Amino acid sequence: MSPDLPFVRPQNLVGRKPAGPDGGTRSFFDEVGGHETFVRLVDAFYEGVAADEVLRPMYPEADLGPARQRMLMFLEQYWGGPATYSEQRGHPRLRMRHASFKVNPDARDRWLTHMRAAVVSLGLAPAQEGVLWDYLDRAAHSMLNTFED
Repeated sequence: MSPDLPFVRPQNLVGRKPAGPDGGTRSFFDEVGGHETFVRLVDAFYEGVAADEVLRPMYPEADLGPARQRMLMFLEQYWGGPATYSEQRGHPRLRMRHASFKVNPDARDRWLTHMRAAVVSLGLAPAQEGVLWDYLDRAAHSMLNTFED
């Protein structure tokens, strides 16, 4: 099993960003449109999950609202937005939080299919899409915890 991906904000991985209006560095979160962009991403992703016979049972809530909110808070914080996720839930511990679910290659691939469609729906610049997709792809692969059907 691979360890959790480090909880390092992307600006620390890819170098200094251009100055924002206040003279400080801009986060990826700001560059791609902030909260509204991440809401669109998460909403599009969960539209696919809602109809997926393998993934939907992994979400115990009657509706997907709580899962949407958790993912939204996580992604916003990871990409340089508000730290609401950590304030409410602590360290992400992604592998630990997903350990009770059977994440096999089929589940991973379905997750990636829905997330890819969601990312494409944003219409980001190619470089931004590439940065976002690279992280999501690596994260999905790191969640594998079984090869059983």
